[in-house]
Amino acid sequence: MPGITGTTRLFAVLGDPVDQVRAPELLNPLFDRLGRDAVLFPVHATPQHLAGIVRGLCRVGNLDGLLVTVPHKIEICRFADELSHAARISGCANALRREPGGRWLADNFDGAGFVRGLRGRGHDVTGRRVALVGAGGAGAAIAAALLDAGVGHLTIGDLDRARLDHVHTRLDRLWPGRVTCETAPRLDGVQFAVNATPLGLRPEDPLPFEPSALAPDCVVADIIMKPRETRLLRTAAELGHPVHHGNHMLDEQLELYRGFFHLDDAPLTR
Repeated sequence: MPGITGTTRLFAVLGDPVDQVRAPELLNPLFDRLGRDAVLFPVHATPQHLAGIVRGLCRVGNLDGLLVTVPHKIEICRFADELSHAARISGCANALRREPGGRWLADNFDGAGFVRGLRGRGHDVTGRRVALVGAGGAGAAIAAALLDAGVGHLTIGDLDRARLDHVHTRLDRLWPGRVTCETAPRLDGVQFAVNATPLGLRPEDPLPFEPSALAPDCVVADIIMKPRETRLLRTAAELGHPVHHGNHMLDEQLELYRGFFHLDDAPLTR
């Protein structure tokens, strides 16, 4: 790939931790294929330093966008000047774009990417019962997208009761009666069980839920991308469950990022 020069446009992905992110592996080759003089780089941003890091990056004149991963997807919204429809519904964002004039627009593609990933691999959620564990930034976005895609009923599990109530209030306003929130995940009778927590990033992490409690044909999905084979997916596969890997969500987001950041509109500079 051509090297970074004085004209290179910058994009950053923020997270804590950040070593698991795959976005640079996918977006940097895309920049190259499109002839964009741009680079996406990782930034390890701890929660206590997030405000200073974001405000500093947004003042960098040749920084055009931010991607955001765990645990900042909710907090990042307060740094945006405008929220998209998806970001307003879910209360979280995973991408910010510099607008003409310097304003920042926040959007969320986790939910759309996750649902597109399921459909692309033959998993139709329409009318199905789904259990989702994790009501944080990614979980809230995926919950909204699943409901918009027509799931029959969605149960969200999270140990944080206040966070659950906040998500339920947002979602029940748009999809009344189709969402249940409980501190312990309800797994009986569901056709899809989804992990939207960080549990699985480390080998010693406990399981976010017990696959043995699921019906035999229940699809078990994880949004963790690295490692690809999380403990949850390995356990579920050993029990005979069909599994759905986290990388499908990011793979499907590539085209969404391409449109959001107007990558096809830029002149060929390489």
